[in-house]
Amino acid sequence: MDEALLRSLTPGVLALLVRRGADFAAAEDAVQEALLEAVRVWPADPPRDSKGWLVTVAWRKFLDQTRADTARRRREDRAEEEPAPGPTPTVDDTLQLYFLCAHPSLTPSSAVALTLRAVGGLTTRQIARAYLVPEATMAQRISRAKRTVSGVRFDRPGDVATVLRVLYLVFNEGYSGDVDLAAEAIRLTRQLAARIDHPEVAGLLALMLLHHARRASRTAPDGGLVPLAEQDRARWDTRLIAEGVAVLQAALARDRLGEFQAQAAIAALHADAPTTEETDWVQIVEWYDELLRLTGNPVVRLNRAVAVGEADGPRAGLAALAELDDSLPRHTAVAAHLHEREGDLTTAARLYAEAARRAANLAERDHLTRQAARLNTRLRH
Repeated sequence: MDEALLRSLTPGVLALLVRRGADFAAAEDAVQEALLEAVRVWPADPPRDSKGWLVTVAWRKFLDQTRADTARRRREDRAEEEPAPGPTPTVDDTLQLYFLCAHPSLTPSSAVALTLRAVGGLTTRQIARAYLVPEATMAQRISRAKRTVSGVRFDRPGDVATVLRVLYLVFNEGYSGDVDLAAEAIRLTRQLAARIDHPEVAGLLALMLLHHARRASRTAPDGGLVPLAEQDRARWDTRLIAEGVAVLQAALARDRLGEFQAQAAIAALHADAPTTEETDWVQIVEWYDELLRLTGNPVVRLNRAVAVGEADGPRAGLAALAELDDSLPRHTAVAAHLHEREGDLTTAARLYAEAARRAANLAERDHLTRQAARLNTRLRH
């Protein structure tokens, strides 16, 4: 049994049932039953048209469920005649499913879970392990999301920006449990890029590839974080970097700049530099200016202050930082870094310790604590 084939076919089959009139929850139940039937039947009698077979069986399962539910008699009357199997050629069903799973009525966490379940084909158990929550908790989250979108019709264009935001959230989860969510996000974004010609889809794919290329160098053998300046660049994946740069260049050539393209351009400049000192920090500051123009995001301003500190010196970076709200995440850590570069080790050590207390996760806290300890050791000697 080719599990990869079943996983690749599932989104299109599910979307087609929804477009034919099945509500999302009932359609997914029917598709799951069809998949179980395929596992039982296909090894001995493989179909010539795998997707057509799944569509036919899933639709029949849905009709059986509908007939058994008297509360859905009206839908049964509308759906009594079984359509011919296979997708309608003028509509990309999987693309519609992306938009449904990223519906604005869903919370970000629910949209992510539903996308992984419906488009990614992951099991509820796999998603739960990836997010380090009990399977029952994730099942409830997905069930609520399915109920929320059950009444949504495919009668208007979806919001590409919302879909990209959901995929970006999946990517940022990285790796935990037995599912590599960063790799899964790249797979799904490749799938989306093959279905929709949009420069920001390409921009997000390029950004993911360029960040993922540095993954092997981001952690030390003991699990500690390795800052960009200290990473072993020989461990960066040059194949992914080359692909990311090529995808980005094609997107930028269309002259429809968006925030993911701008972020990818910054990542590409980091990837292109043999060392931190040889990084084109002036151009990175310019790209941050473009990103600020597009988003106005305060976190972008924070990252820009770091780049200004590299391009024009730590004093200029601290001046840029002074214009920002000090309650921003990582503000204290950035201040510590810039004070260290200016030579004020006492202030830097104090700020690293303070940033460690505010850290959002254990790995970041440990890294900042080590930075404070390193400077305190230097000060004592």
